[in-house]
This record gives sequence, structure tokens and C-alpha cells, in this order.
Amino acid sequence: MIGILGILIALSLLIFFAYRGFSVLILGPAMAIVAILLSGGLPTLGSFTQIFMPTLGDFIILYFPIFLLGAIFGKVMDDSGSAQSIADSTVAKLGSEQSILAVVICCAILTFGGVSLFVVAFAVFPVASSLFQKASIPKRLIPATIGLGAFTFTMTALPGSPSIQNAIPMPFFGTTPFSAPGLGIISGIVMFLLGMFWLNRCAHKAKTIGEGYGDHSDALPVPNKAMREQSEGQGFDIMELAYSEPKPLKLPPFTLAVAPIALVIGVNLLAINVLIPAMNTDFLSDPLFGSTTLAAVRGIWAVIIALTVAIVFTIVANWKRFTNLKQTIDDGANASVLPIFNTASLVGFGGIIAALPAFAKVSEWLLGIGGNNPLISLAVSVSVLSGLTGSASGGLSIALDTLAETFTQIAKQQGISLDLMHRVAVVSAGILDSLPHNGAVITLLAICGLTHRQAYKDFFIVVILFPLVALLLLLLLGTLFGSF
Repeated sequence: MIGILGILIALSLLIFFAYRGFSVLILGPAMAIVAILLSGGLPTLGSFTQIFMPTLGDFIILYFPIFLLGAIFGKVMDDSGSAQSIADSTVAKLGSEQSILAVVICCAILTFGGVSLFVVAFAVFPVASSLFQKASIPKRLIPATIGLGAFTFTMTALPGSPSIQNAIPMPFFGTTPFSAPGLGIISGIVMFLLGMFWLNRCAHKAKTIGEGYGDHSDALPVPNKAMREQSEGQGFDIMELAYSEPKPLKLPPFTLAVAPIALVIGVNLLAINVLIPAMNTDFLSDPLFGSTTLAAVRGIWAVIIALTVAIVFTIVANWKRFTNLKQTIDDGANASVLPIFNTASLVGFGGIIAALPAFAKVSEWLLGIGGNNPLISLAVSVSVLSGLTGSASGGLSIALDTLAETFTQIAKQQGISLDLMHRVAVVSAGILDSLPHNGAVITLLAICGLTHRQAYKDFFIVVILFPLVALLLLLLLGTLFGSF
């Protein structure tokens, strides 16, 4: 009992300090040591150097290429004007009468293509502000609208997404970004339709009572110390966005702007089904290459190839639009370092928790929640840990690093598809991660110039409640029909 109490205290302190802007990079090892001291059973220094650090390092070894290439891709999309072009073209096509839909689609296209949600928020907010004012839609709905497009179905449900959340389960389950495509699409449609229903309902109700946009100043905020700390807590330096290179005067046409995103998805699929299977990968069994299998690495390889091709294409196609290409690439590369180390720090914390003697009881409890259905146990484990850490990638990594082997064994025994396990894990990660202490939520509200009191209720319904409904449907369909 004392050991479990120590784990709970360490997790509570992690939430408390993360909410107040302390860097997760420091909180991870600090709270790991607190858990060791309170729970007992492990030597402090030995656990830090032999458990925490190797666990942290293993995560970086696996996912650094995706963090690096994803950040560079987001930056070249931003500085080439492609992100702005997609936003402007979508709005022009749909018109102000479809303001909410236009903003959601803008965010969805950009985030599904791998553009950072922070870049998306800065690019889309001025567009959303203008549209909502013209349509007399309350400004308090902008965070929920951006959240629907950027935090929900494109991040976790739609197959083929290059998001880090969709990549994390691949080496654990030997799956690909396209795992359980039918179930993923259904889950994504549920999130989208319910979210649109709620936002349109709120807008109609506000129009009926004459609420209007409200009296707000809509200049993008100059990042202050608090905003910087919150963005760094999520692993992104918001200062780089505010003072980035000026966008080109002539934006690329929509077809050229959206082509790199289509390339990410198309090349990803081609690599998985054609390019990688055609390779001679016998060398993977050699200890020099980790004595691994193709199934464990093909998903990561496919995303690396797809993002590399998309980056090269974007640069070549927009060569004259970059004001300082070297700076763009440098900024993207630099912006990748903090996110991966912050997430890896949380994973190291999870490694310590999993090594504590008391965790056996916690693990037994988590595995027992679903009875004989490991899908439910997996969903609860990932959701709870994502909520506690305030990070979808952090919670997902901790859950799989500690329990994936057990879940895999149970799934094989019961004939449950690992593709289904992959999709359940990813969708589960994108629900409770968006609680009020999440740094991305705090930063989005700061960009919009709103408070939790003003905007979080609708954000909660759209980004947490409705994805939870989609997860329940996913669990039901997966249990009844398996993966498809």
C-alpha cells in the first residue's frame, strides 16, 4: 500500500508542477526519484542511471527521426507559405457562411499532413477570427473549433497520419500507420460529426440570443514568459513561431501547397506495401542491427521515407519563396529537440514506475479492468496515463513501454488483431491528454486571447467527450467484428 501511495504522490506532483509551467524535462527525473524514495525497493542512483536513462535513450533512438523530420516539414510548410495558402484557399472555397467547417478543414488538412499544431494555431487563428467576426460567431468557440480539426480525428483516428501518436505503437505491435483503417475512419467520422453538430448548435444558439463575436482584441499575442514556459513544457519553443521569417508575398497555389501533404500519405502507403517489402532485410537479424524484425521497423521506415520526400518536394517546388532556407531548416531541426527529450523524460519516469515492486499491483489492476477484454484494459491504461501526464505521446509511451508485451501476449492468445490494438491505443491517447493542465491547451487559449473559464467548456465537449464516444464505439465494433 505504501508503494502504491508513493506512485500516486509522484504522479500528483508531476501534474501539479506541470500545470504551473515547470519543464517536463526536469520533472521526469525529479518525480522518478520521488517515487523511488517514497515507494522503496530500488536503489536511487542505480535506478536513475540504469533504468531511467536507458529507457529515455531507447525512446530517442526509436523516434528521433520522426520528431526531426516532422518538425522540419512543419517549418518548410510554414515558411514557404503553403500552410497559409491552404488556410486561405479553404476559406475562399467554403465562404464565411461555413466558417466553422472552413476552420476545422484547414486545421485537419495541415495536421493530417504532419504540420505541428502550434504552427497550425498561429496560421489559422487570424483566419478564424476574421471569419467568426463576419458571421457573428462567438470568439469563445474558436479554441474548440481549432481543437476539433487539430487535436482529434487527424491526430489519432485517421489511418496513415504521420503523427507521433500514430507512430509510437508500431515497434511494440509490429504495425503500420494504416492499422485498422476502417475502424479508424469510422472513429474519425464520429468525432468530426459530433464536434460539428455541437459547434454549429452553439453558434446557432448564440445567434438566436444575439451574443455575437464579442468585444475582443485579436492581435496575435507577443509571447510572454508564461506562454514560453507552457510551450516549452509541451516541447515547442513558441518564440520561434512569433518571430519566424516573413512569409513570401506570393503564396503558392492550393494544389502546390497541398501536394506535400498528399505525398506524405501516398509515399507512406507505397513504402509499406511496395518499397520496403522489396528490400533485402536479412541483415536485421544480425546483432549489429539490433536482432530485430522487419515488422518492428517497417512503420518507422515508411514514415521516414514519406517525410523526407515531402520535405525535398516542398523545398524544390517553393525554392524562390524561402527568404532564408538555411534558417528555416535550422529552426525546424532545433524545434525537434525539446519535444523528443520532454516526451522521453516522461517515458523514463514511466520506466522507473514500472520497475517499482508496487507497480505489479497497479499493472494487475489495469489488466483486470476489462475482464477478459484486453482492448478495454489497454484503452483505460493509455487514457489514464495520458491524462495524468498531460501528454498523449507521453502517456501512450509509458503504457506501451510497461504493458505492451503483456497486451501482445493476451491478444495473440485470444486471436485479437494487433492492428486493432494499435488503433485503440492511439485513439485512447487523444482523449484525457487535453485536460486543463495540458500545455498545448494552455498555449492555444493564450494564442486566442481567452481563458479556461471562457472557452474550455466547449473545448472539453468537442476534444474530450466526443472522442470518448468514438472510442467506446471503436471498442464495441472491434470486440464484435475484429479489425477492418
